[in-house]
Amino acid sequence: MGVSSLIRMSHILVVDDEQAVCWALERALAQEGHQVTVASSAEEAFTRAAQRRPDAVLLDVRLPGMDGLTALGRLRQMTREAPVIVITAFGNLDTAVRAVEGGAFDYLAKPFDLNQALDAVNRALRVPSSDGRAASSEVAADKDQLPTGELVGRSPAMQLVFKRIALVAPRDACVLITGESGTGKELVARAIHRHSARRDRPFLPVHIAALNPSLVESELFGHTKGAFTGAAQSRPGLLALADGGTVFLDELADIPLPVQVKLLRVLEQNEVLPVGSNQAQPLNIRILSATHQDLGRLVAEGGFRHDLFFRLNVFQIHLPPLRERPQDILLLAEHFLRRFEPRALPLLPEMVKHLQSLPWSGNVRELRNALEHAAIVARGSPLAPEHLPPLTSASAGPNRVDQLASAIRLWLAERVREAGGQAPASLYQELLRCIEPALLEDVMHRVQGNRWVAAQWLGLNRATVRKKLGLYDLTDAYRSGDRDDQEGS
Repeated sequence: MGVSSLIRMSHILVVDDEQAVCWALERALAQEGHQVTVASSAEEAFTRAAQRRPDAVLLDVRLPGMDGLTALGRLRQMTREAPVIVITAFGNLDTAVRAVEGGAFDYLAKPFDLNQALDAVNRALRVPSSDGRAASSEVAADKDQLPTGELVGRSPAMQLVFKRIALVAPRDACVLITGESGTGKELVARAIHRHSARRDRPFLPVHIAALNPSLVESELFGHTKGAFTGAAQSRPGLLALADGGTVFLDELADIPLPVQVKLLRVLEQNEVLPVGSNQAQPLNIRILSATHQDLGRLVAEGGFRHDLFFRLNVFQIHLPPLRERPQDILLLAEHFLRRFEPRALPLLPEMVKHLQSLPWSGNVRELRNALEHAAIVARGSPLAPEHLPPLTSASAGPNRVDQLASAIRLWLAERVREAGGQAPASLYQELLRCIEPALLEDVMHRVQGNRWVAAQWLGLNRATVRKKLGLYDLTDAYRSGDRDDQEGS
């Protein structure tokens, strides 16, 4: 039984000024049995909604005249809070947050697969609120005043990050933020706090690796007078200082095992036990954590408690490395240069090309530092590659494609040697079996198991991705991808 057969046939209002998008959505929804009305502006959408109330709305952000986010609240009122799915090609974190806080049922970033849009519509029509209407959140009272923040990007990977921040921020769930060093994990944590109900309470970043290894427990949980040599007086821990707010635990993998036990108690009992005390103290904090290490591997090796891992990993956000989103480099560069040199000249095309050619092993942090150096050296003149610090240019190292080609040649030489002078057979399929599982696993991890996004990254259709996951026995590991495809996570 198909998805569409599980829901009633409904009236859908599509609001977008791109005729091609409207045509594709109208055709796809009609094939599902829905009746579709199209509007090319917010004002026209109001007229159409007044003539016939839709059961769901697909609403573009960028429209002629009134923009989609401004129209969102009025449309929900006119349609008795029918679910609204916001779509945009120019989204950022604030767009995602305003959409979610403004009552949007879902948020889709262009380009999106038609199946993804259909899934969103079908889910919206299946989920009733307590009074039988489509479920949605309350309209934000002052959504135009949301701060901008420093997370920058228009790539599909960053659009997914923005959406996940917007979804989890209003909740009080623990969030595990993963990604390489320099990708901006603390910025994600600050954005989650800023858009949460705890925004007016403390945000306390705790860098575990910077703490004295022998005093981590005392630093986090506090201690009583005389608890250990040198404890001349009682002292509250860092967690207690953030009571009512948010604690960001960076470099989570560096927490010693004995301390992990006490941290688990904090999460499960909402209380903290200072070193040297028998009296637990109530504590109300939200914990966000981050790591660049593979916590799953550490759990398997016994270096990290599995129960704490699952407790902290309620919701995961993965930050892609900069090399995987080169289309964001110009946007980031312009963002940083406005901070370093407000009167900086526009970046010349050859400079943009050079920046996009570097591997940026230090990710966004390295790009920011390199541009600050370049702005100082350029002294107001157009930035050129020679203005970048030598380390940045040298960091490119050997070409990664050449390294991969070299590895393949070594593999081939080994296979020929093993064949003992005979012609080796099925080399191509054998090479694919060596490479594809690692590629599929890494891509699926980076897109949180979303097969639709993975298919975009790989340049394959979703059916092929599903088939290859089954071929390499990876289906069970990423079975949540079925759900994520439907939920747009």
